[in-house]
Parts: sequence; structure tokens; C-alpha cells
Amino acid sequence: TTHHLNITITGKVQGVYFRASTKQKADALDVKGFVCNQPDGSVYIEAEAAPEVLEKFLTWCHQGPERAQVINVETTSAALQNFDGFEVRR
Repeated sequence: TTHHLNITITGKVQGVYFRASTKQKADALDVKGFVCNQPDGSVYIEAEAAPEVLEKFLTWCHQGPERAQVINVETTSAALQNFDGFEVRR
């Protein structure tokens, strides 16, 4: 079964290659969806995959790329969007 998560990550997460790193990780795990920066300085992700895959993805989200400092990761479940791939959005 595929699940859909909306993920908001706060901390020092912009200007540290967070979006590009998120795409690399998502592609490696075969997670579908998108990532974008928010005006408030957070990063927003919508991710779709099997629950065990999303768990691995979320573990990564709590770390982020090398220069990131993740303070909080907030997740909510939502309806499936059936994304084709994973993209970085502006």
C-alpha cells in the first residue's frame, strides 16, 4: 500500500542543498512527490511510498544534508496524489 505524507521541516534547512539532497534520497528510495522551500524558512515535502520506505525517508529528513540543522519534522497523512516522480519545486 502506498501512503501519502505532508512533511514540514524547520531549522536551518534553506541554503544548505536540502531540496537537492531530498530529491537524491527520494530517488534512491523510490519515493514520489515534491519538495519546496516555504516563505517562512521551512521546507515542505509531499511524499508517497510504502510505509516502511516512508519511515526510512523520514529518518533521513530528521538529519538532512550535512550543513542542515533540523529542529522539527512535522508530518500529517493526506490523500494520495499519485505523483509520477519526485521533483524540486521553486
